[in-house]
Amino acid sequence: MNKLLKNLVFIDIETVCLTKHYSMLHPRLQEAWNKKALTINPNCTDPDSYFFEKGAIYAEFGKIVVIGLGYFHKNEDKELCLRTKAIASDNEKELLIEFCEVLEKGFKGDDIILCAHNGKEFDFPYLCRRMLVNGLKLPKCLDIAGKKPWEVKHHDTLEMWKFGDRKSFTSLELLAAVFDIPTSKEGIDGSKVSSAYHLNEDLESIANYCKRDVEVLAQIFLKMNGIELPKTENMVLL
Repeated sequence: MNKLLKNLVFIDIETVCLTKHYSMLHPRLQEAWNKKALTINPNCTDPDSYFFEKGAIYAEFGKIVVIGLGYFHKNEDKELCLRTKAIASDNEKELLIEFCEVLEKGFKGDDIILCAHNGKEFDFPYLCRRMLVNGLKLPKCLDIAGKKPWEVKHHDTLEMWKFGDRKSFTSLELLAAVFDIPTSKEGIDGSKVSSAYHLNEDLESIANYCKRDVEVLAQIFLKMNGIELPKTENMVLL
C-alpha cells in the first residue's frame, strides 16, 4: 500500500448547539453568548435564534454528536479498500472516549496521521477543546501543544487545495464536483444537523451523512496525490 496511506485516519465531526434552546444554557454561558453573537453579527437582536443557527460552530457553545472515521487497507487480492464508520451518541463524553479507544486499538498511537477537510481550523481544535471540557486526556495524535508545524502529523485537504492561497474557502462538496466524485444528495446536509438532532432526534441520519462525507474526503485525498480510487465494491460504509 502507498506509504502516504499508512496509519492515515480520515475524520469528520458533526456538531450541534449545546442545548435545544438558548434559554436552557447556563446563565454564564448565556451572557457569554450575548457578547459572542455581537462580535459575529453586530446587528444581532435575537440571541436565541442566532444561538440555534450558529452555536454549533463554536466548541464553547456546541458539542459533538457524531465522529466519522475512515481508513484504507488491502484485501486478500491486494486491492485498495476503504472502510468507513461513524460513532454516534447523545453522550459526548462517551462518544469521545470511544473515539480515543478506536484510535488506540486500531492503529499505532505514535504513528497515526489524521486527515480532515478544514481540519486544522475546525475538526482538530474542536475535538481537543471538547475533550478538555469533558475532562479527558488528549490522544497523542491530537496533543500538539508546543509542537513545531512540521512535527504535527495532520493533513487538511482544504489547506492542500489552497497551495498557500488564503483568500477563499473551498467546500468538500465543491472539491467533489471538481474531481467528479459522486456524493449522495439524499437526507440532510451540514446546515441541517442541529435541526435533525434537536428537533427531529434523528441521530442516525446525521451519522449516515457523516460517513458519506468521510468517504468523499478519502477519495479527494487520493485524487490530490495521484492515487487511483478503489473499486466501488471495495468502499464499505459500516
